[in-house]
Amino acid sequence: MDDIVKQAMAKWPNVPDCYGWLGLDARGNWYMRDDQAQVCGSFASGRPGAKGSMLQHAKLIEFIGRNYASDAQGRWFFQNGPQRVYVELEATPQVWRIDSLGNISTHDGKATQFERCLMDEHGWPYLQTSAGFGLVHTQDVGALAAAIEHHGWPVEDVRIADLPQRFAYCTSPQAQQARGTP
Repeated sequence: MDDIVKQAMAKWPNVPDCYGWLGLDARGNWYMRDDQAQVCGSFASGRPGAKGSMLQHAKLIEFIGRNYASDAQGRWFFQNGPQRVYVELEATPQVWRIDSLGNISTHDGKATQFERCLMDEHGWPYLQTSAGFGLVHTQDVGALAAAIEHHGWPVEDVRIADLPQRFAYCTSPQAQQARGTP
């Protein structure tokens, strides 16, 4: 986490949390969700306009990536100075990129190490890595197949409905907060 963020948290410890305003899609893109986007439905609903506006500013995206973490309830957030901005997830908290050599990195470019590969009933591939759990980017499925063959990575079957509980993440902190669930 950035030092300036830690300093802001110490200076203003009681800033309320923010829900529903930031989303991460299944391709590792960040979305700003204003009131109008939120009225269109949940981030993962697939309804027109519900995702909001995809962020394009490289420095802002890098800042979010450096200050992206999870809490004890498996809710992922961006620590924006003193304010915790909870992230709506289209799929998983991480989106893995895999290069032609089988090297794995997070959607924001941090290197990580393979631990296991999983495949759901729809054929979507996931990895558990030293940096956590996530979906493999759609453009990197071919590189994953080559890595599975070359490195002998076993593939475990999993049900998509079981993933959030099994890997301890929440796809919608906003819905959880609205229900009053801790």
